[in-house]
Amino acid sequence: MANIKRDDMVVIITGKDKGKRGTVSEVRPREHRVVVGGLNQMKRHIRPRQQAGAMQGGIVTFDAPMDISNVMLVCPHCSQPTRVAHQIQEDGKKVRACKNCGQAIVDKKPGAR
Repeated sequence: MANIKRDDMVVIITGKDKGKRGTVSEVRPREHRVVVGGLNQMKRHIRPRQQAGAMQGGIVTFDAPMDISNVMLVCPHCSQPTRVAHQIQEDGKKVRACKNCGQAIVDKKPGAR
């Protein structure tokens, strides 16, 4: 079971954006990386192309992926960065839980992975 999922609120614990909070926009489990919206921004210089409908040249800013170990989940109940525990509910479903307050962390969208 994944500890961090898309649309989770996380806090960055290392790097240039340390202490900032953001929402996870993409998770790449095979690469062990996450993309946090508006944070860890990088710039690329793009050369113009002559092909039909091609991009214009210039400087492009984008959110770069970061290692999943550099972020910590923020509990929606106690608003504190927390490690993730796993609990089994009465109906047999396995859910994530906050280590600080013990509350279950449910997905925002039903059926989300």
